[in-house]
Amino acid sequence: MISTLASAREPLPEGFGISRFHPGDTDIKIHPAVLLVEKFEEGTLEALKPRWNEIENKDAQVLEIVNDHPAASSGSKCLQVTATLGENTGGHLFKRLDPIQTRVFSRFYVKFAEDAPYLHHFSGLGGYNPPTNWPQGSAGKHAAGDTRFSARIEPNGSYGTLAAPGGWMFYTYWHDMKPSADGGFWGNGLWPEGKPGPPRGQWQCVEIMVKCNDIGQSNGELALWLDGKLTTHIGPGTKTGKWTGEGFDVLKDGPQTFEGFRWRTVPELAVSYFMLSHYVTENAYRQNNVANPPKTNRVWFDDIVIATEYVGPISKR
Repeated sequence: MISTLASAREPLPEGFGISRFHPGDTDIKIHPAVLLVEKFEEGTLEALKPRWNEIENKDAQVLEIVNDHPAASSGSKCLQVTATLGENTGGHLFKRLDPIQTRVFSRFYVKFAEDAPYLHHFSGLGGYNPPTNWPQGSAGKHAAGDTRFSARIEPNGSYGTLAAPGGWMFYTYWHDMKPSADGGFWGNGLWPEGKPGPPRGQWQCVEIMVKCNDIGQSNGELALWLDGKLTTHIGPGTKTGKWTGEGFDVLKDGPQTFEGFRWRTVPELAVSYFMLSHYVTENAYRQNNVANPPKTNRVWFDDIVIATEYVGPISKR
């Protein structure tokens, strides 16, 4: 199925993608477009090491393989990530993509707790030049077009105006991002129309695409699918609200027209990593006006597929 959500750009698929050829994701790793598959089925964190370049699990208290899975999954286990205030800020798995890619799709399943609170940052794709085997700290700094860019998809509370954990938002850094009012570069938040958020206590299939621009052009793209439905497709011609240092809202009848992403200015910079992350700080609660934040903040991940083609939800066996 093809969506015409973004008529000014090449339409993107919806529903099942390469997953249709691999019911239950069985043997999906052999598909030529697939770069990484992670199902957590070996049952130990040690078994993850050959597939991931960096695993952050402070004091061995953050990451745990547990018995749970999406309904369509062929497996029985998943990754539980627990952030504990005063002890850690959560954890992550970091995968370097070698060679670098000009278009990448990352699909993962995620479940938030029934009482899920707000968080700080989440998971996504990006590029470093030169590529590294670990994430680089760069908050507040401009993303030069020859060194880096990033696009994380994360639930955001919009200063407490959206119920926790928030609405899905792209947290982005790239060459043409707008600066904040203080002159710093704190990421531009790009909101899908309607600001849909994840359900609590249920598995949701989340997939994003980053498509690099041709050098010298602003024709890069960014897209989000939720449970196989194309939720937003941002690129040349996208209608938006006012674009400020905090970002913009995608609006079908918005007053502004987005030029497209100039993710990079040199060919050596392209998508070089995927990071599965659950990052929680006290500041995230303060920004959302939470007076007494919970001690723990827990999510579950499963059935990750990184590919150069659209993946789609797990198809039934």
